[in-house]
Amino acid sequence: MKATTVKLDGELLARIEESKPQGQSLSAYVRMVLQRNLDRTRVRDAAVEYRTFLASDPEEQRALDEWDRADLATPPRSKQDAS
Repeated sequence: MKATTVKLDGELLARIEESKPQGQSLSAYVRMVLQRNLDRTRVRDAAVEYRTFLASDPEEQRALDEWDRADLATPPRSKQDAS
């Protein structure tokens, strides 16, 4: 794995030090913050892609509408209940 050094100084470093949990290293905290941001970006991009897909596929939109109308609070009837 390639290691990279990033210089943090001045006010930015002080703010990061104040924000991180006391028992966590600065490197671990920065890695965690960067990973969360990357994950958030990936999820946002996937949501945009899915909205585009829904706009171009009426069948998928109908299935999603049906799912939205489904009663998820009431347990489904069993085969014995149907007899």
